[in-house]
Amino acid sequence: MPPQAGRAAGGGVARPARPDRPARVPQRRPAPVRRPAPAPAARRLPNPRLTGLGGGLFCGLVMLVLGLLVAAVFGASQTVYGVLFLPVCVLTAVWVREGDLLTAPVIVPIAFAVGLVPVAGEGGDGVGDRLMGLVTGLATQVGWLYGGTLVAGLIVLGRRIRRVNRRAAKGRPQV
Repeated sequence: MPPQAGRAAGGGVARPARPDRPARVPQRRPAPVRRPAPAPAARRLPNPRLTGLGGGLFCGLVMLVLGLLVAAVFGASQTVYGVLFLPVCVLTAVWVREGDLLTAPVIVPIAFAVGLVPVAGEGGDGVGDRLMGLVTGLATQVGWLYGGTLVAGLIVLGRRIRRVNRRAAKGRPQV
């Protein structure tokens, strides 16, 4: 049977060829872009991104463990505790994610006080003696406390400036 008027042989609508439009030629997909292989994991430093709460827990728990360790090994040496406080400040400021940058300088002094409890309690075992040792330890080790807070604040400030500059560079028109 011959095809109906306006119908193609398969039952579809027959359309006349348009001279103004060239026939479609199937396009080839471009070859996939090859990216270099990532560096081996052994050479990379850890780069965790902690939330504000995670940074607080990290810093507080590490300082508590270091305080217990210093009290057991070094006989509650507050100077050793202060020296160990500085790298924890640096790690906390570097590992906190960009959205929570301003929490790092707040977390650090709180963690210092948390970890100072086992170090400062060298007198008696009562609550009053521990509290008196904590206040005395905070007063005598204020240099380490301010130094660690300053280090964390400077790192956070540098990261924040870099973040703002990076965002401003993205918004600039390319010349």
